[in-house]
Amino acid sequence: MDPRVLAKLEGCLTGVAVGDAMGMPSELWSRQKVKRRFGRITGFLPGPDDHFIVAGYAAGQFTDDTAQTLRLSEAIIASGGEVLPGEVAQAILRWAEETDAFATSALGPSSQKALLAIKAGTPVEEAGGSGDTNGAAMRIAPVGLIRKPSSIPLLVDAVQQACLATHNTNVAIAGAAMLAAAISTAVETDEWNVILERAAEAYHEGMTRGNDVFGASSLARLEIALGIVREDTEEEAVLSRLYDVIGSGVAITEAVPVAIALAVSADGDPVRASLLAANLGGDCDTVGAMAGGLCGAYSGITAFPDVMIRQIEEVNAVDLRGVARRLAPYRC
Repeated sequence: MDPRVLAKLEGCLTGVAVGDAMGMPSELWSRQKVKRRFGRITGFLPGPDDHFIVAGYAAGQFTDDTAQTLRLSEAIIASGGEVLPGEVAQAILRWAEETDAFATSALGPSSQKALLAIKAGTPVEEAGGSGDTNGAAMRIAPVGLIRKPSSIPLLVDAVQQACLATHNTNVAIAGAAMLAAAISTAVETDEWNVILERAAEAYHEGMTRGNDVFGASSLARLEIALGIVREDTEEEAVLSRLYDVIGSGVAITEAVPVAIALAVSADGDPVRASLLAANLGGDCDTVGAMAGGLCGAYSGITAFPDVMIRQIEEVNAVDLRGVARRLAPYRC
C-alpha cells in the first residue's frame, strides 16, 4: 500500500482514540460545568472522582467509542474485509460482557437496548430497529477506511451492515454514512469541498436505508454548523454557538454535524479538533472521537506528537497502528 495512505489509516484510528481520551473527563457534562471544573482542557486528564462513568480512568484512557471501533475493526479483519452484521454484533457483545458495560453506563441507549435483545434471542436483523443515537457513527471509522469513496452506494452498503444490529434506522445510517464518507474521502484528498460533497451524497443514500423514523436532518444541521465555524474564528464563540444551536448530545443529528464542523474548523489538525471537542460540553468523548478520526484521516499519523501516541497506546495497551496495517489490505 502507498505509505501515504497507510499513514492516513493509522492517523484515523489514532485520532479516534485521542479525541475519545481527550473528551473522556468532560463527557456528558454541560458546557457550563466543563468550564467551571477545568477552565480549559489543554491535554489528557484523568477521569474526575465524582464522574458517574469515568471516575478512576487514567489520563489518556479511552472509552467505549474507541473500544467498539477496535472491535468493529477486528470483526472486519476476521471476516476478510467484509462487514457482516452477525460478526459485528457478537464482537460488540463480547466487549460489553468482558467489560461489564451493561452495569456501568458505558453503553449508549440504542446499543444497550439492542445488545440485550440479542442476548435474549432476538435476531440481529430485528434488534436495532429503533436505534437513532450516535453509537452508529462513533465506531464507523473502520468502514470509511476499507471502502473508497468512488462508489458511495457500496460504501453505504458497508455502513448499513455495520449499523444493522444496533442502529438500523435511516437517521442513524445516514449520519454514520456521512461521517464514513468524509473519512474515506479525506484519505484520498485534502480538499474540504470534495470531502463535504461525498459526505452529503452518502447522507442522502443513507436516508434510503433502514427503518424509517423521524428526526432532524444531520446534513441540514451540518450546513448550519459550517456556517457557524466559518463566520467566527474566536474559539469560545464558535463552541458556544455550536453547543447552543446544534447541540452536542447523544443524538446522531447533533453529534455528527458538530464533529465534522469541528474538523473543518481545525482544518484537519486532529489534536486541535480533539481539544475543541473536549471543551465543547455534551457528549465530548464521542464528538472528539469522530472529529479526531476524521482529522487523523485527513492529516495522517505524523500530525500527532510521538509522546501522545505512546501515551494512548501504553495506557490502553493497544497497537492502533498495527490494527490500521491489518485493515489496509481491504481498502477497495
